[in-house]
Amino acid sequence: MQIREAVFERVKHRLFYGWVILGVATITMFATGVGQSHTFSIFIDLIAEDLGISSTSIASSYAFATLIAAFGLSRMGHFVDLYGARKVLIVVVILLGFACFAFGAAAGVITLSLSFMCLRFLGQGSMMLGATNLVAQWFNAKRGLAMSILMLGFAASMSLHPLLAKWLIEAVGWREAWVWMGFMTWVLMLPLLWLLVFDKPEPLKLLPDGVETTDDAQSSNELIGPTLRGAMKTSSFWIVMAGLFVPAMMITSLFFFQVSIFEQHGLTRGLAASMFSVSALSMAVSMPAVGWVLDRSNPKYIFSASLVLLALSLVNVTFVTDTPTAIFYAVIFGVNTAANMTFFGYMWAQYFGRKHLGSIQGAGQAIGVIGASIGPLPLAISFDYFGAYDGALHLLAIIPMACAVLALFLPAPDPKRIEKLEASQNG
Repeated sequence: MQIREAVFERVKHRLFYGWVILGVATITMFATGVGQSHTFSIFIDLIAEDLGISSTSIASSYAFATLIAAFGLSRMGHFVDLYGARKVLIVVVILLGFACFAFGAAAGVITLSLSFMCLRFLGQGSMMLGATNLVAQWFNAKRGLAMSILMLGFAASMSLHPLLAKWLIEAVGWREAWVWMGFMTWVLMLPLLWLLVFDKPEPLKLLPDGVETTDDAQSSNELIGPTLRGAMKTSSFWIVMAGLFVPAMMITSLFFFQVSIFEQHGLTRGLAASMFSVSALSMAVSMPAVGWVLDRSNPKYIFSASLVLLALSLVNVTFVTDTPTAIFYAVIFGVNTAANMTFFGYMWAQYFGRKHLGSIQGAGQAIGVIGASIGPLPLAISFDYFGAYDGALHLLAIIPMACAVLALFLPAPDPKRIEKLEASQNG
């Protein structure tokens, strides 16, 4: 604690400490890569060959494990509300390292499923939850910009983790690669979380965005918001939930099978892997623009447009036949992912406040993980039974289009509305 306080005292006179928190949270988002689909996609064919199982078996294992892991995320959100994101993240990172070791030792479908479950729950679920919670607590008026910067960590992971995985596989094999990634996660994250992170600005006599601590500012940034139970009674909760569930499902399926889809269209594994970097660059360039627009407009229109773009991505990938079309798809997919990843951290705090944000985000993350868990199944079944992905991709594009229409019925975010929600549940 003394080292953290010393760092804070040194920094606070130079800049708002929330920017330090944002930096650590962005690195945390990068570190979630060991539990993300873009990393797993590099290993799928190698695992299938080594363990002698089909694509459907791996996708089913992935789906079942991710589904089971999702049910713990609501409780994890409660822990974040109770103990703070810092303590939760430290425990999660330690466990995530061991989960990487376990994945490298998987010997069959059962151990593979258990390892998938741990990596998805800890990496893709709990670490993302903790990182977005930190940023939502430290930023309010600049939340859109801050969330877009946060998601640059995910863009960096998209770019670097597949290449790192490919390099480690060539150097030490796919099993040892996971051991190295586990150690790297510990070395990268534990010192930062231990020495730099504070859960909220208020205990440090600060307010979100670094605004002056006047009575008016204190009032406008007061911790308000309904409980999860209260939020679930509103239509906004379910519209936002649907709008985040569907991208989690579709984006995961595209990440999971990108290499296989490209290979079926006559492209090489190396080119397919390199397109993750193109998408990551596209994400990095477009994310600040997404955040800037969110802070200055009604988010429902941007939310709806991002879902339309997702539908276009699902159709666009079926036309990838050479390097130019692959690059075009990767750029569009990167913009699409930038928008949807930013919304994950942005929407819950905007519509339901910060008071019980961990529990509400946890429930939302759980639903998102459930979407991610079932995402690969339609494409896996399509490939195993019909030998192709394109028809299934065209049908799946209908779902985000329907959600785009639904998103237009969201009200504008309003602090007074959040206060009324809190008052109604207390009354």
